[in-house]
Amino acid sequence: MEIIRNPVTKKRLKRFRAMKRAYYSFWLLLLLYGLSLASELLCNGVPLMVRFEGDSYFPLVTYHSENVFLNNGRQTRPDYKELRKAEVFANASQNYMIFPPHPYGPLESVSPESIPVANEVTVRFTPVPRVGTVDIRPDFTVVKSEFFQSFLGETAEPDSGTDLDRYFDFPPRLKEALTRRFANREASYEVFRMAHGCTPVEVSLSTYHPRTEPPETLRLIFREISESGAAAGSVVLDKNLEPVAPPATLWKTIPEDDRNVLISLATERFDNPVDDYRIVLDGRQYFVSFIKADVRFPFPPVEGHPLGIDAAGRDVLARLLYGLRIALTFGLLLVGGSMFLGIIAGSIQGYYGGKLDITAQRFIEIWSALPFLYVMILMGSIYGRSFMLLLVIYGLFNWIGISYYLRAEFLNLRKRPFVEAAWCMGVPTWKIIFKHILPNALVPVITFFPFSLVGAIGALAALDYLGFGLPPPTPSWGEMLFEAQQYRWAWWLILYPSLALFVVMLLGVFVGEGIRNAYDPKQYTRLE
Repeated sequence: MEIIRNPVTKKRLKRFRAMKRAYYSFWLLLLLYGLSLASELLCNGVPLMVRFEGDSYFPLVTYHSENVFLNNGRQTRPDYKELRKAEVFANASQNYMIFPPHPYGPLESVSPESIPVANEVTVRFTPVPRVGTVDIRPDFTVVKSEFFQSFLGETAEPDSGTDLDRYFDFPPRLKEALTRRFANREASYEVFRMAHGCTPVEVSLSTYHPRTEPPETLRLIFREISESGAAAGSVVLDKNLEPVAPPATLWKTIPEDDRNVLISLATERFDNPVDDYRIVLDGRQYFVSFIKADVRFPFPPVEGHPLGIDAAGRDVLARLLYGLRIALTFGLLLVGGSMFLGIIAGSIQGYYGGKLDITAQRFIEIWSALPFLYVMILMGSIYGRSFMLLLVIYGLFNWIGISYYLRAEFLNLRKRPFVEAAWCMGVPTWKIIFKHILPNALVPVITFFPFSLVGAIGALAALDYLGFGLPPPTPSWGEMLFEAQQYRWAWWLILYPSLALFVVMLLGVFVGEGIRNAYDPKQYTRLE
């Protein structure tokens, strides 16, 4: 309390409050940590309270076996969501359960049947791009062609001698490429794009090598350009194989025999995946795809799971919230313990100096040279990965940096007049260190605390990502990012853990920046 009532401290707090970005970041970070501490009350598959036969039960606090509610002799923990469907709860108004706002825990696998998806099959028709060839003379007249009539908008192949300039406006580069080939000169493979009506067309010329005589004809390959996956039409069928909405015009033109084949494939698709089917309508080939929303994990955001579901069927929102608590708790414990060890080591070194300081400094240099990651792997293989092991091993290396700053501060302050006055008055050594010098040497400790916290959170995420951190299935942001790497198409597994890690670390940096500026006297001094 004396430190808070100190005028200098009050002035620093006032400076910190004046920095709105840092001030609001501090309270927002505090709010997020408070919410994470109440994770069991916000995200949990266990009810907060169960009212049964006039008695109240609190499963979060005490254990209740299944026999208590169903009288079936089982002493195992009940599945409360299945228990809620039992007759004693479903048909009795006086028996009920109160679940958290988000009734899913971080280790709970969601039942696929509980995910609401439309029981419909979409039959989609995708046109197969047309391909045709035409052999031409130097004057752009046709010699022969195959499957080329569709590019001209006609029903029959063009006659020999037909002038292609009547149908196409060939680009100058294409004409130059043809002229070079007819002149029997070397030419590489080339592709040109042009439009025929509203249809974009791609024309390609093969690689040409000089011959003994110039060629009399050259072949042009025409390909229809269509957008990838662009559908010509689709129809949505329900479980009764009836169209949900008015079907596309293309569906109505399908012959009855072909339509029966498509309906039989759609019927099979309700239970199992089926291959695409190829069909010809009005001289045009189509790929027919049968699309149905199947529940396969990981699953994108859906009603009840706003941030999606991971590969093990666990709710991403619940794991994010529990992962926030683990990350901040680990960071606070690690930084607090590291600061404590660093203060003790730096204070003793800086106060006594001499041989003790030199000896301790050499020991610290040797200790800091040990490879932390190798030590972590070795200890994890012997004792197994755990929260406490990671905290202890990391803490044994993380205190070194702050000890350097405390040592420098003590070496600077121990010769000050107020310290020498305390010596002369016979004040005990421990009181000089912790009551007179240490309060004046805490500036680097306080200013570095938020940045060290951010570093600890990032280190935990990195170790979990590499597989050397917390044991699975502990909800951890690093483990979630590692899972996202395996399912790169699952954008929700990448976006939300990355965003959560970014926001928390950014808030910590803002707070650290505000504290550093509040403790910086240069900003508030004037040279007269």
